[in-house]
Order: sequence, then C-alpha cells, then structure tokens
Amino acid sequence: MSTLSELLAAHTDLPGHAVDHLQRLVSEWQLLADISFADVLLWVPTAAPARILCVAQCRPTTAPTVIPMDKVGAVVDDDEHPEVAQCFDSGAVERSAARPGVEAGEYVPVADAVPVRVRGRVVGVLTRESAPVSRRPPSLLEAAYRESAAQFGDMIAEGTFPTAAEPGDVNSSPRVGDGFIRLDTAGIVTYASPNAVSAYHRMGLTTDLAGHDLAASTRGLVTDPFDGDEIAAHIGAAVRDAGGRRMEIDARGATVLLRTLALRRADRPLGAVVLVRDVTEVKRRDRALLSKDATIREIHHRVKNNLQTVAALLRLQARRTENGEARTALQESERRVTSIALVHDVLSNSVDEVVDLDEVVDRLLPVMADVGSVSADVAVRRDGALGRFPAERATPLVMVLTELIQNSLEHGFESGASGRVDILAERSAHTLTVTVRDSGRGVPPGFDPRTSGRLGLQIVTTLVDVELGGSIAVAGGPEGGTDATVRVPVGLTRRG
Repeated sequence: MSTLSELLAAHTDLPGHAVDHLQRLVSEWQLLADISFADVLLWVPTAAPARILCVAQCRPTTAPTVIPMDKVGAVVDDDEHPEVAQCFDSGAVERSAARPGVEAGEYVPVADAVPVRVRGRVVGVLTRESAPVSRRPPSLLEAAYRESAAQFGDMIAEGTFPTAAEPGDVNSSPRVGDGFIRLDTAGIVTYASPNAVSAYHRMGLTTDLAGHDLAASTRGLVTDPFDGDEIAAHIGAAVRDAGGRRMEIDARGATVLLRTLALRRADRPLGAVVLVRDVTEVKRRDRALLSKDATIREIHHRVKNNLQTVAALLRLQARRTENGEARTALQESERRVTSIALVHDVLSNSVDEVVDLDEVVDRLLPVMADVGSVSADVAVRRDGALGRFPAERATPLVMVLTELIQNSLEHGFESGASGRVDILAERSAHTLTVTVRDSGRGVPPGFDPRTSGRLGLQIVTTLVDVELGGSIAVAGGPEGGTDATVRVPVGLTRRG
C-alpha cells in the first residue's frame, strides 16, 4: 500500500504547506475516529475531472467498523460519494442520511463530509462514516465524545486543526480510550471517563474530577511544586486556546502522560480536551530495563579491562622470552585476546547486544600490524560494510577475520616484501560474505585449510563450522596471492 506522501505526489499538485497539514491531520487519525465512533477517510481531488482519491483511512476502536475493506488508493466518481463532491463544491460540512442498502435490513452508513481547509483553500475532504445512530439516549461518555468530534470537525473546516507540531518531552501520546476529560471555558471538568478518574486516583486524588478545576487539582498532586505550576499553566493555556501540549506527570509514585487539545470556533474558545494515560507500570519496567542495560554494559567494560590486562601480561612475557617459537605463540595469543577485548569494548558503549563489525575491524587492523611477527610493507584496508551482528556471533566472527588477516600478513609475504591485504565485504538479506585477499605468494593448488596443520586455520574452521554455521574456502586469487572467503548466514544462531 502506498504512503500518504506517495499518493499525494503521484496524483495531486498540492503545495508543500498543504501536504504538511494533511500529514499532521493523519497523525491525529485515531483520535478523530475514536471520538466520532466512525471510520475516517481522507479524500483529495485528482488531475482527472470529477474523480476523487482516498489517501488515508482509520478505523475506530470505540465502535465496529462499517468499512471492512481498505479504500486507500481507490479512485471513485463524484456519483459514488456525492457528499464528498458537494463538500468540495460548497466548502461546508455536508451530511448524508442512512438509506436502505441492496439487501433488506442493510443500511448505507451515515457519512459526514468535512472540508479540510489550509490557508483558506479546501485541499481535501474528511469523511466520518458510521452506522445509523440508535434512538436510545446517549451515555455521558458518548455525548462528550460526539460533542468534541463535532467541534474538531468545525476546526478542520476552518483550518485551525491540527496545529503545528506540539512541543513536548515524551514521544508517546495517550489515546481516547486511555482516559478522556472535557473542560469548559473556565477549566472546569464537565466530563471525565472512568479511566481518566482511575489515573487521577492513582496519583492520589480522593475526590471526583467532575465539577472541579483540573489545573488546580493537578497542581496539588504533582510531587515537584515547580512542575505542578508548569503543568497547571499548560492546562490553563489550552483552555484559553493557546495550543496543546504533551506532558509527563510524576505524582506520589505514579506516572501519567497528559495531553491537552484546545477547542475553538471562529476565534472563540470552547474549552479543551485532555487525554490521560497511566504509564506507571510501563515506566517501572523501563527503569528496570535501563538498570539491567547499565549492569550489562558495566560487565562488558570489566571483561574488556580484564582481557586487556591479560593481553598486556602476554606482551610482557613475549618480550622476556628468548625462545622464538614461544615468543610467536605468546604474540598470537595476545592478538586473539585483544580482538575479543575490542568486541567487549564496543558492547560496553552500546545500548543493545549488537556489535558494529566495521568499527571493530577498523580498530583491530593497526593492533594486528603492531603485533605482526614479520617485517613487511603491507597495506591493509577494508572495502564494503560488514554491518551489525549479535554479540554472541560477533566475537567468533571477529576472531575468524583476525586469524585470516594475520595469516596473510605472516605467511603470505616474504620478509621485507611489500603488498596489500584487502578485506572485501558484501552483505545481503541472508548472507555475509567476507574475502580476505592478499597479493602475496599464494597457496598451492588444492589447499585445504582443515588439513593445513596451522593452529590459526584450525581455529578458523572450527569457529566457522560450529559457532557461525557458515563455510570457508581458501584458493588462489584472480591476480595471484590468496583469497580466503568466509560465508556466514545472517541472523542464524549457533548450531547444536
């Protein structure tokens, strides 16, 4: 399904400010559908004459949908939706009555058509399609919802809703079902839904909300008096038609998200709608997760420090050892420990258990050159992105690359020779392929890393087979030298 931006770009010539306004309107989609008890659709005229296009649709959570099929992207004639065509022509709210359907007992939904006006120009039409209203008296909740829905419709027709992006420090926003409060022009609560009352009781309110000044009631509950004054001021500003705001309230151990929306008509304030959501348990879990994340990062930091200490001890021992074979073994062990330490260093600075392999490899290359046992003028570079890998698979993969690169440096070139080693990475949706290509002496035909007898290659084949579930091949390069190619499935856990 195409996005709103794509549909508008493909079928209309609306200016940028009109597109931005429609984007903001669609961001309020669920609010409008819920308080209207209706499916909400957005229509725009197309380049073709007498044709209209549906570019957005939202179903209510407060009532059954009357449009089970998606209409986004559908192009229809004026005759199919006469109220939309009439709304475009008149620039005023149009309403169609329920009429008998094709089969007995069926009714075509009631549809309100509201012009979407931007800078005095009607750029679209919003329809609210619902089942015929029952003759029973509406509940207090239903009456409050419908009254607010009508006023939001008038504001959309005037071009005063939605406003520009609201300032706020929270990314989430409460919905109608979380808690709904209606305020009059004096800031007095005329209706509060049961969920809204429960949220305020969670903050410590011992009385009912209806009939009370919401700003004053909220100020008395907030833990920090300065925050209480600021929140009360924002509620009062919404009542005076000074825009809306999202806020987070901490009161007596409870955390509540609160959003204010000003209501107006023809520059006359009509009060405000306040949405409330109790997020106490969500915030508690978030704090617990943050604490766990901090603990995990601290563990990675300490492991990294311990591994660096081990690497330093191996380096000191290698310098004091006179036996050349023992010195080489100690230097190789130091390099392996250092590569693992780098993975933990990256994890200690990460908010998740995912490693940026490019960062680790780029930091590892100079380390390997420092501990290389062969003096050679060899340039090492990386071409292509390895991407991000889960921590449990990143460590063996880094060790594999370390061994292959060091193997090229130590065994691919004569002492004092010059050349290059390239790490060529190519990643698809399913596989990461990394080739360590050197310009050195090459390998004999039929070379098998599993029977080479080298400890480094034995480590590589074991890690690739057992830990990574991949494959490795070593052969001569296209222009001489050696290609060591590792293929690893992306997202696969270890075998066994």
